[in-house]
Amino acid sequence: MADFSGRVVIITGAAGGFGAAAAALFAAAGAHLVLSDISADGLSALAGGLPGDHAVQAGDISDPALSAQLVRTAIDRFGHLDIAVNNAGIAHDMMPLQSIADGVARRVIDIDLMGVFYAMKAQIPAMSSRFRKDGVTGSIVNVASIAGVVGAPMLGVYAAAKHGVIGLTKSAAIENAQRGIRINALCPSFARTPMATDFIDRAGAEHRADAEARLVRAIPMGRLAEVSEVMAGLVYLADPANSFVTGQAIHVDGGLTAC
Repeated sequence: MADFSGRVVIITGAAGGFGAAAAALFAAAGAHLVLSDISADGLSALAGGLPGDHAVQAGDISDPALSAQLVRTAIDRFGHLDIAVNNAGIAHDMMPLQSIADGVARRVIDIDLMGVFYAMKAQIPAMSSRFRKDGVTGSIVNVASIAGVVGAPMLGVYAAAKHGVIGLTKSAAIENAQRGIRINALCPSFARTPMATDFIDRAGAEHRADAEARLVRAIPMGRLAEVSEVMAGLVYLADPANSFVTGQAIHVDGGLTAC
């Protein structure tokens, strides 16, 4: 496990799934956290169980004011910002594109794509300033999806948003390659988080196995990713030791994109 002692880390979508796992991981490694989620109760419960000194700020990531506030909190409370994990996201129900309601499509784009845009827009100046002043580099990890790399039938708008996240990631990485900021995307396939397990559970007890098989049928390893496996990829991208890795979309997908 990498040592993140004294590092200041923003994590969005922190109350569950990958976000909560990332919070536990960075806290155990000595980092100071600025945690955000739309669920204030979920944030409080999470922060109360973590070691160390952390800040929480509930809010909607589709509001650009939240991203600006998270960066201000990191600087005011801890003095700087080192790492950002832009993880907040939602998915729509599986259905053909023409069946997706306009409002649902807009909400997915506003959170999954524009939320990452607003986050990076606030985070990049703070990291760039720290690099100019102290020579300390920063790392931004945008949690995308394997649906941002390949087509995702029945998840068309979600896939479009995640493709957009990868486009933002690569473009911003080039723009900031000499400004002390590494920017990468993490692209997991279906993992054992509520996004997948809720879908499986909705199938009912008699059909849970079939529902899970449907999710993993294109994955050569034939199973869901475990959250710990995805976190290993996150640590790799966040770790300043990997200082020559930027502009990458790292696939944690059980071989899906090798097919």
